[in-house]
Amino acid sequence: MIGQIWNLILYKPLLNILALLVSVIPGGDLGVAVIILTILVKVALLPLSQRSIKNQAKMKLLEPEMNKIKASGATKEEQAKQTMELYKKYKTNPFSGCLLVLIQLPIILALYYVFLKGIKFDSGSLYSFVSVPPKISMNFLGFWDISGKSLILAILAGVSQFFQAYFMPKAPTATVGAKKDESLQASFAKSMNMQMKYVFPFVVALIAYRVSGAIALYWVVSNIFIIGQQIYVKRKSKLTEIVEK
Repeated sequence: MIGQIWNLILYKPLLNILALLVSVIPGGDLGVAVIILTILVKVALLPLSQRSIKNQAKMKLLEPEMNKIKASGATKEEQAKQTMELYKKYKTNPFSGCLLVLIQLPIILALYYVFLKGIKFDSGSLYSFVSVPPKISMNFLGFWDISGKSLILAILAGVSQFFQAYFMPKAPTATVGAKKDESLQASFAKSMNMQMKYVFPFVVALIAYRVSGAIALYWVVSNIFIIGQQIYVKRKSKLTEIVEK
């Protein structure tokens, strides 16, 4: 049942859009089609991803106020109450980012599987009004073979993943006078940030190399798009902070 819904709502529509793109792109360049489809999906998800990034930026801006609450010496209940009032005042929610990511995840995974399995178009998976592309070129821009492993694209996927983690808003850190459990929480958050920045890029590069150049290209384009969003939101947040001061 879940597999049927997955195919009906996500996988088949994306696969058919890819087939249409390959059909109209000169030379049937699959690499160009991968880039265009990735950007189309990212643009469609822009409202959700933008809210998620904005929420992360807001949480970072609220860090001084949250640290004051933690260092106030108030009871756990009073701290929780003050924290909720702070979230309400600035119209933010620490859990909304997770919810938005969960909503986007099935779509992003479907797009991944389209590039993973949809390279050889099966007429049985295409709509009646969509034909199998007459020509499919696996040479991106005429010289870059993306049908197999691509070391350069895999490296670019890892590098772009590093910069995505680098520009990601950091989680709030604990104050010097924070309690032990809060310090442990801050240490865990710092450890996760370090892994996202220095370990995960190697994982992404390894997976991208072992799968195919098409997947690596998808990862590069996706990361660059997100980096652009993060830089835009970060600059806008700083500008807002300056104006409010």
